[in-house]
Amino acid sequence: MSFAGMLNRLGGQPESYDKKAKYKFGRTLGAGTYGVVREADGPTGKVAVKIILKKNVKGNEKMVYDELQMLQRLKHKHIVRFVDWFESRDKFYIVTQLATGGELFDRICEQGKFTEKDASQTIKQVLSAVDYLHKNEVVHRDLKPENLLYVTAEPDSEIVLADFGIAKTLDNKEESLQTMAGSFGYAAPEVMDRKGHGKPVDMWSMGVITYTLLCGYSPFRSENLRDLLDECCSGSVVFHERYWKDVSDDAKDFIMRLIVPEPEKRWTSEQALGHSWLVGHTATDHDLLPELRRQREARAKLKHAIMAVALKKRIAALKTVESDEESDEMGDVEDSAPGAIPEGEKKTNLLRDKVKDGAVFREVVLGALKDKKAKEEAEQAERELVEEAKRKGQF
Repeated sequence: MSFAGMLNRLGGQPESYDKKAKYKFGRTLGAGTYGVVREADGPTGKVAVKIILKKNVKGNEKMVYDELQMLQRLKHKHIVRFVDWFESRDKFYIVTQLATGGELFDRICEQGKFTEKDASQTIKQVLSAVDYLHKNEVVHRDLKPENLLYVTAEPDSEIVLADFGIAKTLDNKEESLQTMAGSFGYAAPEVMDRKGHGKPVDMWSMGVITYTLLCGYSPFRSENLRDLLDECCSGSVVFHERYWKDVSDDAKDFIMRLIVPEPEKRWTSEQALGHSWLVGHTATDHDLLPELRRQREARAKLKHAIMAVALKKRIAALKTVESDEESDEMGDVEDSAPGAIPEGEKKTNLLRDKVKDGAVFREVVLGALKDKKAKEEAEQAERELVEEAKRKGQF
């Protein structure tokens, strides 16, 4: 054992903590419910490191170990690659492949052209990863555009599926999962209704992603859980003529095979991969980009308002006094938040005072903007967005 390793043991650090010295942490890539993700330089080059505070998963450590075990056995070119893991007294570190090419929709909107045929091949890549998961009895449970990342900035870069934080391995093919999981707008009705769920929830999400990728907006407009559940269960998916007139009937048929309220009637990943639309012969060369960009810009104000509030709330929740003496991996996260406070105006001291006073940071759940001020900001942004859309005749 090295001298540094001996010091770590004397300091009460786990044996695997020695690996931390191999990584030099860089910019913050994002913040989630239980931790942050940071870029780092390691022995194999640049990687992404998910840092999870143990106090945030106390009593649910099995969730972290399950994710680790799952990532280590999943090997597919369209699934983010596991690299390593280690832990400290108060944190878990999960090291994975760094995908630098950007999120699905952001990357597409930066291109010069994106056709229906391009969309079909993009969905085919993601679906091949989902099919691999399902054949290995894994349900991702949080498929959404934000978890679909391009590996590099190269035009021909492949896409990878990331974030397996709430994915589950089924003990048997008949097992039914009961916990709420997924993201608002992409979760299947059986998840929202807590009726028990399995692999079909991923196929519902694939249908919603495909719909959104082809027109720029969601097939569902409800803003609360009960209304959204009713809308999803109605089985009515509308293809508005103005936005869908140049999209092939095969694309619409593919979507209708997946956005099916009854999970037992929903197509499986294997069935979906055999659909003619994914072969590419029936997908048109119609350029989707102008409409995707327009829809993206129309919703940017609301999205940024919500992201800024939610991310800053998560940052506050992840602050801790019990950080490792050697470094504070959570310390620079504010700089990455949308609408971050300028350097001269940061209220860092106020935040640290609150920590010293013993403020207990509660778990921050993605999308749950319970803070009154946060709600007011988001609602005001949404009202302005709707009014602007009405003026432009978008609704």
